[in-house]
Amino acid sequence: MKDKIIKIVTIVGARPQFIKAAVISRLITNEYSGALSEYFVHTGQHYDSNMSEVFFQEMLIPEPDINLEVGSGSHGRQTGEMLYKIEEVLLQQKPDWVMIYGDTNSTLAGALAAGKLNIPVAHVEAGLRSFNRKMAEEQNRVLTDHLASLLFCPTEVARQNLEAEGIEAGVEVVGDVMYDASLFYRTMLEGMLAEQRSLPSANFYLLTLHRAENTDNPERLAAIVEALNSLDNFKGVFPIHPRTRKALQRQGQKLKAHIKVVEPVGFLEMLRLEEACDFVVTDSGGLQKEAYFFAKPCITLRDQTEWVETVEAGWNVIVGADKENSLLTLLIN
Repeated sequence: MKDKIIKIVTIVGARPQFIKAAVISRLITNEYSGALSEYFVHTGQHYDSNMSEVFFQEMLIPEPDINLEVGSGSHGRQTGEMLYKIEEVLLQQKPDWVMIYGDTNSTLAGALAAGKLNIPVAHVEAGLRSFNRKMAEEQNRVLTDHLASLLFCPTEVARQNLEAEGIEAGVEVVGDVMYDASLFYRTMLEGMLAEQRSLPSANFYLLTLHRAENTDNPERLAAIVEALNSLDNFKGVFPIHPRTRKALQRQGQKLKAHIKVVEPVGFLEMLRLEEACDFVVTDSGGLQKEAYFFAKPCITLRDQTEWVETVEAGWNVIVGADKENSLLTLLIN
């Protein structure tokens, strides 16, 4: 009798998850195809082609087996629709495991759907904590970790966070899959020209801004824009998230010409920008780490971070959005 092939349903929905899943899915296909099979579910949380399709194309990820096409919406509506549709998939596929990544609404919906059907959950990037329960991502990651049977931690700090919450069974410190992705896909950067989008090849900073705590708060967004506009002695490149573009338009905020706004870029071009820039300004969790991987200083436009190791190592500074705080001071001085 042949050994049973373990069936995994992988659930992703947003850019950071595509990147993480690319590493694991490649291993399943190339090294573990005799032991594991994967059914790939895209919730459709990120549905813009620049935020979704391009990642599957350039990162050599197989097309999803199903796209649930949930799209945007309030957190409750989006998570609820995902939960309903994921449950249908799981009832049909009957997997041995559900694998989820990170801290998005897709992550929580996958964990809830699997948990209610008594299907064990494997959570990649478990144990991260910013200790700010107002953040949807923090709510998602805490709830997911308490539902998971296998918790793959990127760092020892993440393991300690779980231990403090009474979670010790099934916890493994495995390292950061984003670092694996960074190393692998850097080899594909050769031949990518700086002129592809008429971007500067040197002497610029890379800006990303998309967290609801910044884009949905008029005061915070205005303070960030004012600070960035004041830094006209620095050139910035800003691959803009669709939600951020709408927020800027809604609030009548405009960035000055020294900040070049471009459409969202794929992972390879983002890596090229990280490699070429002088420093990073962001509110993204993933980009804080990627800046560290490239040894680029990072200024984080948040009040807390789940990647405390980057701060402790001296590569990341948390400045929030207060223009009287250290953002201007850091850059001008």
